[in-house]
Amino acid sequence: MNRPRCGFSLVELAIVLLVASLLVSGLLAPLAAQSESRKIAETQRSLSEARDALLGYALSFGRLPCPARDNATGVEAGGGATACSSGGSGVAVGYLPAATLGLAPSDDQGYLLDAWGGRLRYAVSAGPASARNVFTDSNGMRAYWQTQGGPPPASVQICNGAASITHAGAANADCAAAAALTQSAVAVIYSTGRNAAATAGADAAANRDDDRVFVSHDARSATGVGGGFDDLLLWLPPAILYHHLILAGRLP
Repeated sequence: MNRPRCGFSLVELAIVLLVASLLVSGLLAPLAAQSESRKIAETQRSLSEARDALLGYALSFGRLPCPARDNATGVEAGGGATACSSGGSGVAVGYLPAATLGLAPSDDQGYLLDAWGGRLRYAVSAGPASARNVFTDSNGMRAYWQTQGGPPPASVQICNGAASITHAGAANADCAAAAALTQSAVAVIYSTGRNAAATAGADAAANRDDDRVFVSHDARSATGVGGGFDDLLLWLPPAILYHHLILAGRLP
C-alpha cells in the first residue's frame, strides 16, 4: 500500500525559495529607487532654503556670509571687516555656515546636512582683484556700486563637465564659454550626494578642488562621461541678489 506523500522534495523547496527571492528582489529595487528619489528631493529643498537664507542674510547685513571651515564649527570664518579665511584667490570655499544662518537640521558642530548625512558645501565669489571680498564685506557691494557706478562682477562659474575646465585647482581656473551654465554666479551651494567619498570621477573631483569652477549636470554612473557623478548644485545669480537688495533699499 502506498503511503500518502507529505511535505516537499528538495527540488520543490529550491524552486519555492528561488521564486521567493525573485519576488523580494523585485520589490526591493523599486523601494530603493523611491528612497533615493525622496533623498534627492529633500536635499534640493535644503539647497533652496539655504539660498533663501543667504538672501535674507544679505538683506539684513548688506553682505553674504563667508564659508565655514572644515573641522571647526558651522559659523562663518571671517566676514564683515575681515577677509574670508577659507578658499583661494577669486573664491572662498568651505561649508555652508548653517549656525550663522540659523538653519537646521545640522550636526553637533552646526554644519547643515544633506539627506545622506553629508555636510552641504558653499563657495562665494571674492569679487574683482581691485575689490577683494566685496561680497562678504559689510556694505561692500553698496560701496563698490556707488564708487564704480555699477555692481561688482561675480566670478563663480558653473560648467557642464570637467573636460571643459582649464587650469583646474588654480586661481585662474576657467570654463569654456560654450560649456558654461554661468560664468558669473555670486555663490554656489552644493551637496556631494550619496557617493560623497567617491571622487574618482573627474566631474565630481572638480567640485572638490577649491577653485572657482564647479560642475553641474544630471547624475551619471561611473562608466559615463566624466565618471560617477551625483552632486546637487544650486547657485545664486547676481541678478537675483541685486534685485532683492535694490527692493530693500540696500543698493545702489
